[in-house]
Amino acid sequence: MLKSKHITDNPKLYIFLPLYYTLWADGVLTPTELKEINALIEKQSWINEEEKNWLLSLLNPSNPPKPTDFKSWKSEVKKLDLNNLANLYEIGKALAIYHSGQKKLDFEPRLQTDFQETELNLGLLSGEAGYTFKSDHKTITTEYHKERNFEVEKMTSLLDGNQSLLIKNVKKVIADPSFAYREYDSLLDQREQVLQWCQELAKQGYGSWAFPQYAGGKDDMEGYFTIMETLSYHDLSMVIKFGVQFGLWGMSVYFLGTEKHHKKYLKDIGSLRLPGCFAMTETGHGSNVRGLETTATYNKEDETFLIHTPNPEARKEYIGNAALHGQAATVFAKLIIDGEDYGVNAFVVPLRTSEGKSIKGVRIEDCGRKMGLNGVDNGVIYFDQVVIPKENMLDKFATVNERGEFESPISSDNRRFFTMLGTLVGGRIGIPRSALSASKTGLTIAIRYGETRKQFGPEGGEEVPILNYRMHQRRLMPPLAKSYALHFALKYLTQRFLDRKEEDAQEIEALAAGLKAYATWFTTATLQECREACGGKGYLSENRIDALKNDTDVYTTFEGDNVVLMQLVAKNRLTEFRQEFGDMNIFTVFNYITSQAKTSFIEKNPIITRNTDQGHLLDFNFHLNAFRYREKAILNSAAQRLKRHIDEGMDSFDAFNVAQHHLVNVGKAYIERVVLEQFQKQVHETTDQYCKSALTQLCQLYALHTIEQNRGWYLEQGYMEGNKTKAIRKEVNQLCWEVRKNALALTDAFDIPESCIGAPIARREV
Repeated sequence: MLKSKHITDNPKLYIFLPLYYTLWADGVLTPTELKEINALIEKQSWINEEEKNWLLSLLNPSNPPKPTDFKSWKSEVKKLDLNNLANLYEIGKALAIYHSGQKKLDFEPRLQTDFQETELNLGLLSGEAGYTFKSDHKTITTEYHKERNFEVEKMTSLLDGNQSLLIKNVKKVIADPSFAYREYDSLLDQREQVLQWCQELAKQGYGSWAFPQYAGGKDDMEGYFTIMETLSYHDLSMVIKFGVQFGLWGMSVYFLGTEKHHKKYLKDIGSLRLPGCFAMTETGHGSNVRGLETTATYNKEDETFLIHTPNPEARKEYIGNAALHGQAATVFAKLIIDGEDYGVNAFVVPLRTSEGKSIKGVRIEDCGRKMGLNGVDNGVIYFDQVVIPKENMLDKFATVNERGEFESPISSDNRRFFTMLGTLVGGRIGIPRSALSASKTGLTIAIRYGETRKQFGPEGGEEVPILNYRMHQRRLMPPLAKSYALHFALKYLTQRFLDRKEEDAQEIEALAAGLKAYATWFTTATLQECREACGGKGYLSENRIDALKNDTDVYTTFEGDNVVLMQLVAKNRLTEFRQEFGDMNIFTVFNYITSQAKTSFIEKNPIITRNTDQGHLLDFNFHLNAFRYREKAILNSAAQRLKRHIDEGMDSFDAFNVAQHHLVNVGKAYIERVVLEQFQKQVHETTDQYCKSALTQLCQLYALHTIEQNRGWYLEQGYMEGNKTKAIRKEVNQLCWEVRKNALALTDAFDIPESCIGAPIARREV
């Protein structure tokens, strides 16, 4: 183009060069583009036929400009001062004047209009045309950068609370070179490495931490949960092996046994001299513990129990520590005395000698490779009339007396059963805390990568960190906010468990079940989002997200299937609901109805349902009222639905089956309300104004994002109108934009050891 005599003879033709360059930039000319340019050229009476034919010849899709020619076009434009040239017409005009050697050229009055119409028809953003030829174009998106609006150390201190010193000590151990990640030669190699790590942790005293002092422990249950959570920044096979040995096996002996069991077993369990198992789950019965079929038949003659697997469905399956290392197990079995079934009780049953030889009557099979957690040796256990002494019954809640009769301080079979299981609720606290640590690690990797990985950018500008893109923020900022929300909620659950009283037992069990389900579902979803947010790099094993995903996937069914657990939560809420009404007289019923009506009147009046004022949308009271309303409304409608089915003659079992989806929503709404309450409480109690400001934004994001996820329900209920849910969506976008500034600092506050993060894409910037 630049070497043609046509453009030399008529410099005005340079006016087309910027437009031509823009059209050819993607290497393709479409029929529509050709049609529009033809029309533009034909309108120009100042161009002769020969020049028109020449201009049209440059628009041949089968003969595009050579790369060298194309680059020369751009070089010509870059000779100009583009700062005051607003569009392609002005750039082309300036180029024509430059090559004419004159200060001014006269063009037809309609030429500018013709150009603008053509650009419009071609979908070109005329005002941004000049950016194609610039190298320093900056926008709001390109200029956005990380900030640190609070002291990270203070936020870490706030998160760690009174467990700060213990957390630092555990992190120091797992950051030691002896705990470095490595590739394994075999399944056996991996399992042996995990065992060695657990043995080292036992040497440090962490295994016996919750046990009494005479068993080498510190009698510190809160510390045990902290250890589990902190270890979860490292290898999760190690964490689960640790939890099976010292939590399930050790705590079952501690909580279900009496002093004789404590003195006999706990010291060796805490030091890992006695590796053991927790044998509850059977092939045919997982969550339904009452349906277990393994039997423990009492023999009065020699005061022994016969532990037996009556059929293949009754075998103990998926038992951690069983395949290789376990020497004994807490076995849950039906107690049979004189042919009478006294329900599920717990017994210590030997599996192997200290040399690893199987006990007579015990057969163990290896579960083999799993989706994750392959450092844990899960196995299947069969018992064939295995004899154990009477003293091996864990007899805190039930025993067999000297006359061979069943005795219990708790007369109700129902209450005794749930009391026994309730003492083991600690597992449902340890698992979600472990899962949350994995989420924090995944978010740290993805957010660090999002800050350093650059992709695309404005015309004429540099590439932009992908964390600057709104959709990338949408993917990672709400989970970051929710991880903080869950952190404080799980601290609250832990404290409730530590301070529990008998009358609170069922409520705490329901809270633990619900938070376990809510947190592990969150972990599964979050790690998938982190994997996708890191693109192909997230798929590489070296960047650890695959291990985090695979190892935590089973958390949704550990300690009970999440859907079943949420139904347990719902049944607990319905029981409380029924008891509340059962204790009411006519006046309190009237007051309750009046209160409900008042709530509906205040919160569902047109002014509130349509209010899109930012101050209102960010208000903590609005958030909590919306969560509480949803919880009460779903609980009330579930209760009415069940009552209607039963009143119509449906069996209560069928009624609950029909309403299962409804019941899961009852559980979720309850847990979401508790999580929000605890997050808001933490914000109110935070004294450092900068940490408080950061936590406030996170709390607002958690609340509004949760409301947004449930917007369909709120619209159905008339609690909000469409303009309000749209405004909430806009506010969530804005909060993601604001939280993004502190995102790196917020993950730094987790203070995860760099060796535990371990991902090359998340290495610290030098």
